[in-house]
Amino acid sequence: MSTPKLVGFVGNLRRPSRSRGLVEIIASEAARQKHVDVAVFDLLDAGPGLGAAFSRSELTPSAAAVVEAVENADALIVGTPVYKGSYTGLFKHLIDFIDPEALAGKPVVLTATGGGQRHALVLEHQLRPLFGFFTAQTLPISVYASDQDFLDGVLTDPVTIERARGAAGQLAAALDGLSVRRAAQVA
Repeated sequence: MSTPKLVGFVGNLRRPSRSRGLVEIIASEAARQKHVDVAVFDLLDAGPGLGAAFSRSELTPSAAAVVEAVENADALIVGTPVYKGSYTGLFKHLIDFIDPEALAGKPVVLTATGGGQRHALVLEHQLRPLFGFFTAQTLPISVYASDQDFLDGVLTDPVTIERARGAAGQLAAALDGLSVRRAAQVA
């Protein structure tokens, strides 16, 4: 049986970023709990041509590679910074290129970062319905971190760190369930 592919996708245009750091914390903790291949991408990896594409055939090779990595993942950790109460436009633009059936049943951890606590609603009011459209298995726990949870770009808030660990644990368990289902299909 092949090693499960865990892909982090972050709706950020710069590095380092708090959003990417949060996704990486969950990915590394999940990888500690379960043997997985981890890759993390953000909008910067899609390149500047992403915004000019109006159809999937117009995607640049770098943007197409990010879309394909998301589609081919066994599980996802999705993160976005919150601007004006929502995820970024280019984040949604890339998501619009994903095949509507590509994420069906895949475990997804939802994360977001923002300037204050009122932005935390993006997880339940925007990200969960978005991935519900794809019939992805959004995990019960999601993780939001505000600016005050970081010190010099590093997540330091113990409650948020523990929540990230909990998300990683749920993700590892979901991947165990995926492995069992695949083994049963092969048998």
